[in-house]
Amino acid sequence: MSGLPPQTLEDAFESKPALRNAATIGFQAGIVGAFVSAVQNALGSHSRGAAGFLTRSGGTIGTFAAMGAAFAFTEAAIANQRETNDALNGIAGGCAAGFLAGLRTRSIPVALGSCAVIGAAMGTFDYAGEIAGRSKEEKEEKRKKFFKSVPQPVNHASE
Repeated sequence: MSGLPPQTLEDAFESKPALRNAATIGFQAGIVGAFVSAVQNALGSHSRGAAGFLTRSGGTIGTFAAMGAAFAFTEAAIANQRETNDALNGIAGGCAAGFLAGLRTRSIPVALGSCAVIGAAMGTFDYAGEIAGRSKEEKEEKRKKFFKSVPQPVNHASE
């Protein structure tokens, strides 16, 4: 007995396909990286023409794809291991992606700092999404617990 209340059918955990998520998100992040690489190529001054899209700033595409795949895989793997969907999964995924971004600079302190910053940002984002995704009744109940109730004036019946 873990002391936790039993999960209802609505709260039951559904495992996530980690590799499929990593491939999908990695591909999508690679597309974003291609766009960023194209912008870098267009704004930079060089003599390579359109080939600079891949030769000069092509590493950006790979970095974006690797960060997206690392985030998605880590988030799904942690969720599957813990059998819960919460903000801690996003923190772990954000940390993995941030660490990869920091490794691109070839600096462990930058990698650790990026891990902390992106992990915190994703954890905050996921936590806010959990709060916003609740039903109106749950939001109203939470609001009533947080805010003090306004005392109602006493109306005396005048006769």
